Amino acid sequence: MFPSSGFSFTPSGLFSAYASLTGFSMLVRSILQDFVPEKLRLYLYGLFERFITPESKDLTVVIDDKFGVNRNQVYDAAETYLRNKIGPETKRIRVGKTPKEKHFTVSVEKGEEIIDSYENFEVKWIYVQTENERGNKEKRYYELTFDKKLKDKVMGSYLSHVVAASEEIKRSLRVVKLYSQDVYGSDDEDGCAGGNWGCVRLEHPSTFDTLAMNPDAKKIIIDDLERFLMRREFYKRVGKAWKRGYLLYGPPGTGKSSLIAAMANYLKFDIFDIELSSIADNGDLKRVLLSTTSRSILVIEDIDCSTTEVKDREVEDQEDIRTNSKVTLSGILNFIDGLWSSYGDERIFVFTTNHKERLDPALLRPGRMDMHIHMSFCTGIAFRTLVSNYLGLDGLNHPLCEDIERLIDSTEVTPAELAEELMHDEDTEVVLRGLVSFLEKRRSRETLQRRKLAMTKNIVVL
Repeated sequence: MFPSSGFSFTPSGLFSAYASLTGFSMLVRSILQDFVPEKLRLYLYGLFERFITPESKDLTVVIDDKFGVNRNQVYDAAETYLRNKIGPETKRIRVGKTPKEKHFTVSVEKGEEIIDSYENFEVKWIYVQTENERGNKEKRYYELTFDKKLKDKVMGSYLSHVVAASEEIKRSLRVVKLYSQDVYGSDDEDGCAGGNWGCVRLEHPSTFDTLAMNPDAKKIIIDDLERFLMRREFYKRVGKAWKRGYLLYGPPGTGKSSLIAAMANYLKFDIFDIELSSIADNGDLKRVLLSTTSRSILVIEDIDCSTTEVKDREVEDQEDIRTNSKVTLSGILNFIDGLWSSYGDERIFVFTTNHKERLDPALLRPGRMDMHIHMSFCTGIAFRTLVSNYLGLDGLNHPLCEDIERLIDSTEVTPAELAEELMHDEDTEVVLRGLVSFLEKRRSRETLQRRKLAMTKNIVVL
């Protein structure tokens, strides 16, 4: 009750005021209907609605699945990105899986809302799918709604973040393939690159975690690979092709193939296994290069046995390794560092050899083989990875492992030989004692060989 105004907020007073307002509005509507032209009347109605309806603070961006006749990259990125944003509040999702996929694919169902937080603001995503009269899908798009004040941030940094995050997700889920010209795969079934290549899924389980290599050496390789991935603009700025070369050298059984598989699994790069003995000449080698894809590792194993110059230096009793290939050292150099090598992005060339000293220095220089990785005999520290992989042990917690590490550090033994010994029995004690015996015999044999060699040189070894 407000006495000073003379107006009472009683129920009867409110009803009376409402009736008066309603009657007045009906009178105004009748006058407008009878005396005001239709166009002017509609204009006045619009002004009235704008006056009583507050203006929305939100802006909605429509992201169609197609951009002209092409796929819309932003739509595809959003579809991938939002799979990781589905939370417990989501009521309906779609799930699918192909026979060759290892995991289920989850996506947003139509009409569902996804709230995403970025920096210090939120946006809302809605998946929309329209259908025609026959019930067939007609149009698919996402609606992205946010405060109008955030337009510059959303259209700039946020959508760039969505695209970048989706690429990282696709990279982590990518199925790595192993290509060879001796394998005949189906493009439809395996998604091979086509041409003369066939492919299979790379099922090699090797990773940097399971690789029997000194931790410091592994870290150097991983850091170099990461730096290579992040340097797209750097390579462009300095005028270099976005590629990198690695030479893996060392005795057989030291893990060169396992390291290549670990690199492929880490980067999610396909492997192209190039057999030079099956390539007719330098021109054919160039055509092979052009048929490979970006984001791949091109591997030539035993490069010291692959070119005509090296083969001509081999002794006659190795005539059985000769082939009709006319690939020359010059062809190899152009393959990895010529004008044609700039075809494609994110290429890694890996050559392996058991005899680095046989290779021409021109092949070894930076720009061709940028990093030389010596795959040496196993060390005691690297053995800890093997014993963890094969026996599930922490080598530091078993008394025999300390003795084994000392023996390994004083013996030339490869990771492959140690792995074979670790598979001899299910009993851990039996395996480790057998390994001690194996290493002691190996060390005794090496000592005897060194003494014999010293005697032939008239050197006394005490």
